[in-house]
Amino acid sequence: MTLGGGARIEAVNSLDDLKLDEACLAAGGTLTIRPISGQWRIWLAIELVLVYVGAPLAMIFAVRGEGIPLFLALLPVLVLVLLVLLADPTFSLRREMSRGFDWATLLSIILVAGIAGGAIAAYISDTHPRWFLELPRNRPETWSRIMLLYPLASVAAQELVYRTFYFHRYGPLFGEQRWVAVMLNGLLFGFGHIVIGTWFAVTATCFSGLLFAVRYATTRSFWAVFLEHTLWGWFVFTVGLGQFFFTGVANIR
Repeated sequence: MTLGGGARIEAVNSLDDLKLDEACLAAGGTLTIRPISGQWRIWLAIELVLVYVGAPLAMIFAVRGEGIPLFLALLPVLVLVLLVLLADPTFSLRREMSRGFDWATLLSIILVAGIAGGAIAAYISDTHPRWFLELPRNRPETWSRIMLLYPLASVAAQELVYRTFYFHRYGPLFGEQRWVAVMLNGLLFGFGHIVIGTWFAVTATCFSGLLFAVRYATTRSFWAVFLEHTLWGWFVFTVGLGQFFFTGVANIR
């Protein structure tokens, strides 16, 4: 393996020849796992920090300092990620988008959302009744737009950056320590929400990020985690917690 102009990285260990529980973590669209050693390991570690720590810090300046809309501030990161993935011969976006999930996974997603979401909804209804269902009750048009646009404008981009790109490019860095890759992914997902400006958002998304990371690591299905992320996003904006996640929702007290 060499670095620099004309660098060539040989890819080995086809995922088709590896059992899911024996391979290091990688994306569903990963075709081959690259050997990780030496300068390439150091570069990937630096790159991970730049993407998942540096970029959110830069977005704070762009959004809060320069008044750039959050979606526009996210675009450069999304475009860069897409370009890297499309140019990577060891990754197939078509394969990533074609991987589905089984009925057991669907049932698990529904049960987790139903049980945990039901408990949270009951707590909010009991302790903060003014928050409960505030958007659908008082601002149904805003709520409807969020329900429609959130999966397309937010979830898809977040999952591409935080699950697909992360596990394809950096998953092999952790080798057999897969749980470290999963835990770090959850923490970085939470950190990425510092641009929203509430510690509740950061803390809550650390937990949800861990859930999504576990789901992706066990299924390697973009659509499984896309569905789960969408359900939880819809829940947040419906049940009364949207004020902590979306700057377009007034802070209700």
